[in-house]
Amino acid sequence: MRRNNANGIVYYTFGSLDDSGALVHAISTRHGGVSPAPFDTLNLGKTAGDDPANVAANTQRLHDALALDAAATVTASQAQADRVAVVGTAQRGAIVREVDALLTNVPGVPLMLRYADCVPILFFDPARRAIGVAHAGWRGTVAKIATKAAQVMFDTFGTRPRDLIACIAPSIGPCCYRIGDDVIAQVRAAFDDADALLLPHADGGAHFDLWQANARQLRALGVEQIEMAGICTAHHTDEFYSWRAEQANTGRFGAMIALSET
Repeated sequence: MRRNNANGIVYYTFGSLDDSGALVHAISTRHGGVSPAPFDTLNLGKTAGDDPANVAANTQRLHDALALDAAATVTASQAQADRVAVVGTAQRGAIVREVDALLTNVPGVPLMLRYADCVPILFFDPARRAIGVAHAGWRGTVAKIATKAAQVMFDTFGTRPRDLIACIAPSIGPCCYRIGDDVIAQVRAAFDDADALLLPHADGGAHFDLWQANARQLRALGVEQIEMAGICTAHHTDEFYSWRAEQANTGRFGAMIALSET
């Protein structure tokens, strides 16, 4: 990944998307905003406990840094589930209820979801000029949100697996994501290769590899262009928000993607 700084707004981009010339994308950090601790400083989460005026100012700053129209961005009230929404001009500026993936093929309709350990996944089909963003916590991962988002792209836009680029952004890594017996049981029920995703650890517990769990879903569909950041948010609270490492008292960073209008 590439670390960028635009007027103090720090964000990351993926090499596989940087040179396309067809889109704008970013994984925001916690740098460049106005929020005080513990949300310092670029908190984008309206439900984290921060002053809404700070969140609005931070959101505008990020859009300004990317030269995007904040009034056009489509977001969602995320549900930690597997619902996918295809949006277009009619949804500009909307908050789509209870979904964890947004897709579009309309230029000038930015998509943004928010995170603090869950896995952001960006999608781009350069052949059909379609994009998407997904939010995959453990529940969404077990419910196969990555599979379902990609499948909707296949069905709706005519995306071919060989054309699809998927980017797995910073999130909690297998190094830090210890899970309990109830989650272990659900992982085993969802994945035939669960033993490869449930990693034994020196602390005696099982750690869930969310990165590979989502990548393997996509590979099973024939998607091979997968770029993985490999950055653990719990290990890098200097850059990103981590719900677990900061004991739920933290902000949210964003994953954004938009097709260029020119």
